Amino acid sequence: MTRIRSPFDDRTTALEVVADVDLTGRRAVVTGGASGIGVETARALAHAGAEVTLAVRDVEAGERVAEDIAESSGRPAPSVVPLDLADLASVDALVAAWSGPLHLLVANAGVMDTPQGTTAQGFELQLGTNHLGHLALATGLHDALAAGAAEVGQARVVVVSSSGHAASPVVLDDLFFERRPYDPGLAYGQSKTANVLFAVEATRRWAHEGITANALMPGGIWTPLQRHWSPERLAAAQEQAAQAEAAGAFRTKTTQQGAATSVFVATSPLLDGVGGRYFEDCQEAEVVEELQGLSGVLPHALDPEVAARLWEVSEELLRSARAA
Repeated sequence: MTRIRSPFDDRTTALEVVADVDLTGRRAVVTGGASGIGVETARALAHAGAEVTLAVRDVEAGERVAEDIAESSGRPAPSVVPLDLADLASVDALVAAWSGPLHLLVANAGVMDTPQGTTAQGFELQLGTNHLGHLALATGLHDALAAGAAEVGQARVVVVSSSGHAASPVVLDDLFFERRPYDPGLAYGQSKTANVLFAVEATRRWAHEGITANALMPGGIWTPLQRHWSPERLAAAQEQAAQAEAAGAFRTKTTQQGAATSVFVATSPLLDGVGGRYFEDCQEAEVVEELQGLSGVLPHALDPEVAARLWEVSEELLRSARAA
């Protein structure tokens, strides 16, 4: 399988990715579109002509972002709908309210390194939000995605993962840390591995309908995602990043650059019919046994057997929670 390469790199911005892209008539949903790279992802899709919906926890913040995007793009303001991925009732309400085809679903929202907690349905908070919430949303919108694919030939699901996937595989016999001590970094890593595995299995299940899914690593970016870090940890991480950058081993991205790979995966013709892969810096990542800095994807995140099993387990968890 040939790795996909593009003319873009880690300095490319989201708007540069869509400079020659026309998304007129396409409908896109961006979760977490009110902050961080979600804003710039939505902005680029709107600039390219897509009808964008921001699915956000903070509707007032979403409305402010929508107005800003309209002003900067000259396009109609994105729609704003409430979405709390940590509550299946909220996910199901969005699905029930959606009508018509959907061409792009960008699973961008997430939490990182949270203290131990649970979602409204009792799932471990990071896996429940980052993976199960998005799985419930994507499966709920499956028919809309299939309709979008039938309309224009394809629909895409874009899943924002992280180099943090290297911290942990998916531990199927203890997804919620019920038999091992809770560790925020391991829980985050497991959820980010689950994001990649979702893309693998969604493509296997849905590609025949014209729906593909791919995962990506945005890059090293300072966003509200780090809000659960202590001031000491944040300062240490920023100092480490500055030293690595000075040595030429790392480059911090702006949010506009961080959104570029999401937008590339969502729009590039190079990915027509392509799914189940992991991208970074607008390129398909190399499969490695150990990350090189933040680069590469570990085999455990692309394992098709684990992906299939995780999907089955996840669907059963969602069914049981809704039946409770």
